[in-house]
Amino acid sequence: MKKIIYTFLILLNSPFFQAQVIGKELTEAEKMLKVQAADTLDGWKTGGLFGANLSQASFTNWSAGGENSIAVNSLMSVFANYKKGKSSWDNTLLLAYGLLKQGERGSRKTDDKIDFMSKYGYKASERWFYAGLINFKTQFYEGYNYPDDSTKISNFLAPAYGLISIGMDYKPHSNFTLFLSPFTARLTIVNDQSLANMGAFGVTAAEYDDFGVLTKKGENFRAEYGAYVRMMYKKDIMENINLETRVDFFSNYSDEPTHVDVNWEVLLGFKVNKFISATLSTQLIYDHDTKLALDRNGDGINEGSGPRTQFKEILGIGLSYKF
Repeated sequence: MKKIIYTFLILLNSPFFQAQVIGKELTEAEKMLKVQAADTLDGWKTGGLFGANLSQASFTNWSAGGENSIAVNSLMSVFANYKKGKSSWDNTLLLAYGLLKQGERGSRKTDDKIDFMSKYGYKASERWFYAGLINFKTQFYEGYNYPDDSTKISNFLAPAYGLISIGMDYKPHSNFTLFLSPFTARLTIVNDQSLANMGAFGVTAAEYDDFGVLTKKGENFRAEYGAYVRMMYKKDIMENINLETRVDFFSNYSDEPTHVDVNWEVLLGFKVNKFISATLSTQLIYDHDTKLALDRNGDGINEGSGPRTQFKEILGIGLSYKF
């Protein structure tokens, strides 16, 4: 019996036995670290798309004619969504900017966008959430009424749109959401006094006396209250084709509620390989408070101004990275 006890004690103090114990402790520690790391990212889903397109043309003694040109467009769309238990939190950021230089003319802006959205929801039923949403939109730089590059029509924070909304969010699956709100506040910001004085983007214009002397500056803010609907859909419709679309509707309760403002954006990504792709982006806007010049008979003379349906389309081929 004593020999058995002595043998057991020798084994207990042997390097082999101690190594097994240490190895087991390390394995348990690694498991704990993995659990902690998993808890840190638990519920989060992140990703996005970055694209940069470049086009260039050069002519030297070209009999058919032509102008040298260079154009660059860049776009980044990212998201960070959280879902755990009954809570969900969706965040998206869309940035875009483009420039064109043709001939001897200076560079002209072809795209300019900043769009941030954050939406929190608490589960009410299987597919419905009580939700609150904030949205902010503006642009990076000044915009002009080309070909007249002396007439400024927009600027950073001119306009900017801030929106706060409370309602219900319908989420049948991860690719689609429909947000409905009867209680929405929208703020239009025109942080450029020259544009505010003209009453751009629906703010109250400046007042002048009979001699053209400014008596009251234009207002820089305009608040609206109404109903709001936002739909978002995102899906890989084919192996190498990704579709993202979002559309907003807003109706002002106190000022012509039947004139609904619309903002509809579509982004299609066509993947060629890991880094080369084509992107097609479109945007349709109707804002009843944004007045644009009207040329009803096409003679180049403006007869007035009024709301118009605005449409923009950009197609590019270049570098892209999806993550």
